[in-house]
Amino acid sequence: MATIVIMPKQGLMMEEGTITSWLKKEGEAVTAGEPLFEMETDKLTITMDAEASGTLLKILHPEGDVVPITQPIAVLGEPGEDVSALVGGDAAPAQAAAPAEAAPAPASEAPAPAVERAPGERVFSSPRARLRAEENGVNIAAVPGSGPDGLVIERDVNAYMANKPAVTPLAANIAKAQGVDLSGVTGSGSNGKIKVFDLPGGSPAAAPAAQESPAAVQQSRGTRTEKMSGMRKAISRNMLASKETNAQTNHRIKVDMTAAIALRKQYKDLGIKISYNDIIVRACAKALADMPIVNASVEGDSILYHDYVNVGTAVSVPGGLIVPVIKDADIIGLSGIAARSAELIEKARDGKLTDADYHGGTFTVSSLGMFDLDDFVAIINPPESAILAVGKIAKTPVVVTNEEGEDAIVIKSMCALCLSYDHRIIDGAEAAKFLQKVKNYLQNPILLI
Repeated sequence: MATIVIMPKQGLMMEEGTITSWLKKEGEAVTAGEPLFEMETDKLTITMDAEASGTLLKILHPEGDVVPITQPIAVLGEPGEDVSALVGGDAAPAQAAAPAEAAPAPASEAPAPAVERAPGERVFSSPRARLRAEENGVNIAAVPGSGPDGLVIERDVNAYMANKPAVTPLAANIAKAQGVDLSGVTGSGSNGKIKVFDLPGGSPAAAPAAQESPAAVQQSRGTRTEKMSGMRKAISRNMLASKETNAQTNHRIKVDMTAAIALRKQYKDLGIKISYNDIIVRACAKALADMPIVNASVEGDSILYHDYVNVGTAVSVPGGLIVPVIKDADIIGLSGIAARSAELIEKARDGKLTDADYHGGTFTVSSLGMFDLDDFVAIINPPESAILAVGKIAKTPVVVTNEEGEDAIVIKSMCALCLSYDHRIIDGAEAAKFLQKVKNYLQNPILLI
């Protein structure tokens, strides 16, 4: 078999990536199509499959290395083959790995102790593990990993939470600051909960209320340094480029969502799941088709008019934000948008998005109403020319005028929208008209069906 130099997948729309995990060791057999290594790009963590079969003779870049996609990272060939000419040195031929002896089954399933890692040491973990840890307030650096080469996976986080002793928040913070392993501490609180005076150096005779006071124990506090992930570096670059390149300004408008709420309920009664974000994406897609300038982008001194409408939806994931794109949002209809959106959100949170899923957007919708925000201003996602920030839907007193010209105060479900746009190609009047169209579609959602 000819020697094969392994490189990151060339089809990826990125310049470099960080190798987070090798799933095979030097000397082990590799089968084409089998997962070989994991790489973190500027958007997500992906698993790369072997494109040929053979023996992994040499790993040129270990875990943690940032590698351009044009650079070789490993060599595949026959066992014992000399690859020194390829690696530029005196690499010894790798021998086939001897089959590992089966380890005897443990007598008991004792919970693994928390991992002691050096300050700032990188923790390799799967996207689902990071999300699970973030949702439950777990420090993932303390979770032992059972995946390849110590990779922390979701089941490790679940096991850690199941075996973690109950502890008061103050006791947990003090234990963390003092480096106390709580697995060996017996709690005196209800159901064995660990309190401050249960910690080494605490005084069981002291009154619990006094011992739980923040002033009870002196804590040393400092700072720590953590390198940005590939995703965070990409967000930093893109946002700075957006602010430096675009003539960004914004317009705001408030929308009565009463009719949109009724439409969503009608779909729900039919067994079809539609979110408010889906309705807003559909309204934006219709308005973008009506006003091509908002769907356009700048390239040098030219304006690119797109004959397709691809709406990105911002999704928060552990460590950053990604924007999967709903393609052809102007023609797939509301139910099509809902189905595609649900699929993309699930893939995003599982770390299974492909490049095609988050490239090619012409406009973005960013909704933060679920975090109780009334309204906010979003930064344009280059090379797009506009982004819509969506606040929460809240019951608000509104003044309305009846047919007789009389004013009255009524309660309506209102939502604030803020359009950030590139003033280089979108004028203020056009931006205002676009928001009017979105408002009209949302207040008359029969037009969206």
